[in-house]
Amino acid sequence: MRIGIDARFFGVKRKGLGRYTQKLIENLEKIDLDNQYFIFLQKVNFDEYEPKNSNFTKVLADYRWYSLKEQLEFPKLLNKYKLDLMHFPHFNVPVFYFRKFIVTIHDLILIYFPTRRSTTLHPIIYWFKYLMYKIVIRSAIFRADRLITVSNFTKEDILKQYHVSKDKITVTYEACEDFCMLTPNKDEKILARYGIIKPYIMYVGNAYPHKNLERLVRAFDRLRKEPGKNNLKLVFVGKEDYFYVRLKKMVEDEHIESVIFTGYVPDYDLDVFFHNVSVYVWPSLYEGFGLSPLEAMAKGAPVVSSDHPCMREILEDSAYYFDAKNVDKMAGAISKVLDDQDLRAELMRKGFQQIKKYSWKKMAEQTLEIYKKL
Repeated sequence: MRIGIDARFFGVKRKGLGRYTQKLIENLEKIDLDNQYFIFLQKVNFDEYEPKNSNFTKVLADYRWYSLKEQLEFPKLLNKYKLDLMHFPHFNVPVFYFRKFIVTIHDLILIYFPTRRSTTLHPIIYWFKYLMYKIVIRSAIFRADRLITVSNFTKEDILKQYHVSKDKITVTYEACEDFCMLTPNKDEKILARYGIIKPYIMYVGNAYPHKNLERLVRAFDRLRKEPGKNNLKLVFVGKEDYFYVRLKKMVEDEHIESVIFTGYVPDYDLDVFFHNVSVYVWPSLYEGFGLSPLEAMAKGAPVVSSDHPCMREILEDSAYYFDAKNVDKMAGAISKVLDDQDLRAELMRKGFQQIKKYSWKKMAEQTLEIYKKL
């Protein structure tokens, strides 16, 4: 078969979707020497991917995500390659692409969080763009020959919202890296470079409103008022953007101390952060998978998580849960894990076991089976 993969999101710098796309391609290269693959990349990430096998070819597709060119010009490029199957790892499928395709739907966050707080755009432009998003998502779901979701939660969410046949949807779980690149004798120097002094709790990811970071900041402020916790730090790791700038302003306006914003952190340094963290906190109000807590577990960090149904599905009993909309309960859960050494050890042990249930290679194998069936 001639198979295309939209890899314009390729790369870890493009967050969860970028990592999913990268790991899918890397693992398909390891297991499939028969089919011919065409990997479509933007100019900004074109050099990040170098094919390892002769049956993988990269193609420049420099069309910005969610743009008019994506809808009008990208299909013309795809048609030139006479693909038997096209895989879009995100819902932004060009509405004028009519060949056989599958699409991965990671979540329906845009359906549940259509608020102005999630954007920097003018309200009229935002609502027009939001309407276009809904049209494109709906079109992708109903026109796709097969849908992939990264959790049963997202599968059920799609069935509830769009009433498609459940046989059309296949769940292929994501995974996390299970290795550490640690040199413990350098830990303190690396932490000091970012202004981090132990003990600290940490969150890694973006600062979109559904991530619920404002409540985490307020829960942390209450934690520091508890006896013996006035030296605790809260560390945010994530590339600075409009939403992190806004969170910083909230911290300043409310005079909350000991909050550290590191910006983007390379994997080596991030391993050190995970290795030394007292508690990793995941306060998200909505997720389609939730990769970051698994990555924290892989590095040996005890995880405290929101009790969102998706997180309970993915993490099972390897995390300590709280009501994400209740600041007091969030603070109480973090405090409990900070104080209870036996609980911390149990969460760390269960975390190491939990990550073994997920594998990027298994995800790629399941995806390849879908390709073959179509």
